[in-house]
Amino acid sequence: MAEVEMRARRVDMVIVGAGFGGMYATWKFREMGFDIVSIEAGGDVGGVWYWNRYPGARCDLLSVDYSYGFSDEIQQEWSWSEQFASQPEILAYANFVADRLDLRKHYCFDTRVTNARWDDARQLWVVRTDRGDVFEARFCIMSTGPLSMPTDPDIPGIARFGGTLLRAAKWPHQAPDLAGKRIGVIGTGSSGMQIIQTLGRTDCQLFVFQRTPSFTLPMRNRALDDAYQDELKRNYPAIRAACRQNPTGGARPVSTRPFFSLPAEHRRELMEQAWAHGGHTFLGIFSDLMTNQQANDQVADFVREKISQTVTDPRLAERLLPRGYPIFARRPCLDTGYYETYNLPNVHLVDCLEDPIVEITQTGVRTRSGETELDVLILATGYDALTGAMLSFEITGREGRPLAGKWADGPCSLLGIVMEGFPNLFMTTGPNGPAALANIITISENDVDWIADLITHMNRTGQGAVEAGLPAEEAWMERVRALADNTLLMKAKTWWVGSNIKGKPQGMLMFTGGFHKYREACEAVAASGYGDLVFEARAETGPAHTPEAATAAQ
Repeated sequence: MAEVEMRARRVDMVIVGAGFGGMYATWKFREMGFDIVSIEAGGDVGGVWYWNRYPGARCDLLSVDYSYGFSDEIQQEWSWSEQFASQPEILAYANFVADRLDLRKHYCFDTRVTNARWDDARQLWVVRTDRGDVFEARFCIMSTGPLSMPTDPDIPGIARFGGTLLRAAKWPHQAPDLAGKRIGVIGTGSSGMQIIQTLGRTDCQLFVFQRTPSFTLPMRNRALDDAYQDELKRNYPAIRAACRQNPTGGARPVSTRPFFSLPAEHRRELMEQAWAHGGHTFLGIFSDLMTNQQANDQVADFVREKISQTVTDPRLAERLLPRGYPIFARRPCLDTGYYETYNLPNVHLVDCLEDPIVEITQTGVRTRSGETELDVLILATGYDALTGAMLSFEITGREGRPLAGKWADGPCSLLGIVMEGFPNLFMTTGPNGPAALANIITISENDVDWIADLITHMNRTGQGAVEAGLPAEEAWMERVRALADNTLLMKAKTWWVGSNIKGKPQGMLMFTGGFHKYREACEAVAASGYGDLVFEARAETGPAHTPEAATAAQ
């Protein structure tokens, strides 16, 4: 052990992840003067968009939201071609930012962290990778993202399938030839829907194994012309300021109007307009859809009516109707002709509520009624979300305490950023912040900036270590739980609450109060002089390097 650590590379900070949070952290802390090293499992930047290259992959957040606001130069130099960008364009944007800011030189790509251990005596983290690297760092930033650890479904026999097995979350970089093939898809969330509506219009026989019907709304994607691009760039400052005040952290409309405050005919008119306009407009027309079950039921009935009008076979339409959980209690999907796809003769629905999957065989998928033979099987079954990435390797905090033990009953932290017992370890878009419920880039910028201000405070005041105070952490988690209990979110089995992973603790542990309230909570902790945190003076044996830029006021 001692011999290995003698050969360790000493740095100020290790950053894990090359998604949008990790890229921003890499730029921010480099500009502050820190000696950093960033680690990424993929071969380049882009995070989830580096891996998700499946047919039809597209962001269902507005392009104006899914982009950085910290650099006006980048905002002015980059132009989006569509209102909802496709995966190739998003990856091109990530590459553009990495090139423009010269970020790659800080990264160890194709590298996974295997172990991170806090050395209490030296006030530093010892971080090891699967390539044999050992880094000693005063700080660790975990920008691992809420959706970065793919998971297979709990179905026997996946390994025995003899055809081509594909995973949406790790699609081959060399696109496979799927023409004329018998293709099965398991998973009808956002990725599955995009795959189905894309492949269904190609030369193949497509079999959709639907275990839980999902609600989806029409995307109504649009090309963005030059006049709009110019207008957008002129108004970026005001747009970003508005997004920071929005519960979604983005430009999506949010209403304060309760559903039953309007007459029935007016409500119907608004829903028809939102359906025609597309995107997430529907989510913004009423304020109480996730707190009023009766309002939620009427909106769900409206969407089910639209599905029945779209699918020409009434029996097939009935099998596609989502029931048994509130609309939007599962992540709301956006589609481009998803339900129309089922009117095509080469697209076949296997209703796994009526005919459950028994196993994967060498030649296909066997349900209770028999086997469907396949050439290709696509798993679009999502992620071990929110916690999976950080629990995929060993993190050991103060006094040898494992993170897996601290999170045995579910993730807990203060603000989703800092934890009791794990000094100088910070998360961006952590599991107890808004995470997947708001614009992830806005959250990432907020979290990185908050961490940067905290480290500046530590350097000014001679602090060597910081962690959340246990009372403050417990109070934050109580607030998170209380907010979630006032919603309908727990009435659906989703990855939001961990129900897609066998044995995972269940619960809505994301902050559901909206990004604007989350940002206020972050600002309140800082304004109090970080009274919710526990500091430890810098030890003489600790890292001596304190960048002048980090010590100076930002």
